Amino acid sequence: MENDKITVCLIRHGITKGNLEGRYIGTTDEPLYDNKIQKVYPDADLVVSSPLKRCVSTARLIYPENKIEIIEDFRETDFGRFEGKNYRELSGEPYYQKWIDSNGTLPFPDGESRECFIKRTNNAFNELVKTSFNRQKKYITAVVHGGTIMAVLERNFGGDFYDYHIKNLEGYRFEVEVVCCNGQKNSYLYKNLRRI
Repeated sequence: MENDKITVCLIRHGITKGNLEGRYIGTTDEPLYDNKIQKVYPDADLVVSSPLKRCVSTARLIYPENKIEIIEDFRETDFGRFEGKNYRELSGEPYYQKWIDSNGTLPFPDGESRECFIKRTNNAFNELVKTSFNRQKKYITAVVHGGTIMAVLERNFGGDFYDYHIKNLEGYRFEVEVVCCNGQKNSYLYKNLRRI
C-alpha cells in the first residue's frame, strides 16, 4: 500500500567549540565538542545528514543502528568573510553592521546569500520528501544545521527565518501529506509542526 503521509524530524547537530564561542561556523568542518546525547529522539526508518562532521557524528550518536545517508545540499550556509569569527571580532567591520541592520538578508561577503541558501536547502528537502514517498519510508530524520532547519521551515510553514532558531540537539517534527486531485499527486501539505 502506498504512503500518503510521512513524519519528518529535523534535528540540529550537537555542540561544537565554535558554537560555544558564538562563532559563525558554516563551511568549517568542525567536530563535535561533546559526544553526550541525553535526550530520546523519535525512531526513524530513514536518517539523512549534512556532509559535515558535526552532523554525521550527531546522527551516528542518535541513530547508531541506522545507515546514515548524506545529502550534500543540507550543508550550512557559506558565511564568507564572517566564517569562524564571532560578533566581537566583527564589530568594527562596516559591512557586518549593515548585515545586522538588514536582519541578515544581505549576502555574506565572499559567501552565500540567504536567497541562494534557502533555495539550495529547499530543493534538497523537496527531493528528500519525494524520494521518501517513492521509497515507502514513513519516519524520516534529517540531522542538519540550524540554518538548514530555519530555511526549510520558513519556506513550508511561513513566518520569519529566525522564528525557527533552535539550540544544538533540539529539533522540530511535522507531517507531510500528499495532496491529490483527480487521482494525481499534485503537491504536499505540511502540518502539525511541533518542537522535539
